[in-house]
Amino acid sequence: MDEITTRHNEKMKKIKAARDEMMKTKTEEKGLIMVHTGPGKGKSSSGFGMILRCIAHGMPCAVVQFIKGNWSTGEKEILRGRFSEECRFFVSGEGFTWETQDRERDVAAAQNGWKIAQEQILDPQIQFVLLDEINIALRYDYLDIDEVVDFLLTQKPHMTHVCLTGRNAKPELIEAADLVTEMTLVKHPFRDGVKAQKGVEF
Repeated sequence: MDEITTRHNEKMKKIKAARDEMMKTKTEEKGLIMVHTGPGKGKSSSGFGMILRCIAHGMPCAVVQFIKGNWSTGEKEILRGRFSEECRFFVSGEGFTWETQDRERDVAAAQNGWKIAQEQILDPQIQFVLLDEINIALRYDYLDIDEVVDFLLTQKPHMTHVCLTGRNAKPELIEAADLVTEMTLVKHPFRDGVKAQKGVEF
């Protein structure tokens, strides 16, 4: 057994131990850790769909958006413009990683976003938190996966829902989650030269 496998197995044992402890207090209702990942479209869209459900049910919620930066999106416009009291909306990223070309700034932005995320998750008023594109920050090691997983398993309030989106979700996060959905890419117009469409992609 090589060193990487040994380290991985040790991490998995810690996650399982923490999860087993959490499951001892399991009730009929609980706050879920949800992961939307995979190469297909719809990860963020599904997360924002749940945000709208929360608003409809009178559940205070929050969005912390990683990576996308100041890119103008329909969800940001409507949530900030019409539902700012029902849903807090934070943008921590400065843009996609290939646009910023500055790893130190990307790391700092991700760390700031994670700090905000922890504050929102721990806030007793907030019942649902969407961490949009956090998986990309984790993929590039802008954030420590062990720290994120440990926080979600040991500090997240029992009835608070957290949804984490983005491609390439790490195995540790998938193992820790209650619900994991993988979006599969079958066809996408981008491959045929069609640019991102308003109302569909953003």
